[in-house]
Amino acid sequence: MDLLPEIAQRVSVRDFTDEPVEKGAVERILEAGRLAPSAKNRQAWRFIAIQNSDLREKMESACFGQEYVGAAPLIITFCTTNIEYRMPNGQLSYPIDLGIAGSFMSLQAVREGLGTCFITTFDESDVKALLTVPFSMRVVTLLLVGHPRSVPEKPGRLPLSRVISYDHW
Repeated sequence: MDLLPEIAQRVSVRDFTDEPVEKGAVERILEAGRLAPSAKNRQAWRFIAIQNSDLREKMESACFGQEYVGAAPLIITFCTTNIEYRMPNGQLSYPIDLGIAGSFMSLQAVREGLGTCFITTFDESDVKALLTVPFSMRVVTLLLVGHPRSVPEKPGRLPLSRVISYDHW
């Protein structure tokens, strides 16, 4: 199994068609996130799949009017159910755990022929109110998913020699 084609193909898509994401694809994308590893296997997450057009429009407002948010036929909201757990090095685990789950979901979406875009600019209290997320939980990121109307050119990447070292810096 070679994942590099999906990794190389993935770009942030902000232009989606109106075509809904097929139910089986939604379930496989969510399953990819559920299967992701997490610190101490805590699985301290909840994923909210939003397909309702009225709610997507309200989510657009909660994302400061980013028009492509409401245009995406599927918005996956990533929440943590444990905002306190810290790894032995002192770092909070949930940003890393949800980043891994998001990567898994995004790659599954690419495999399904779909485009994705992570959204990190939103009013958390507005999103929590819209989705009835409990006060003690955090909304960490959103993932837009849909059929791309257009695919942007993939931005360049630094060469391996600039980003990888072996055995020392």
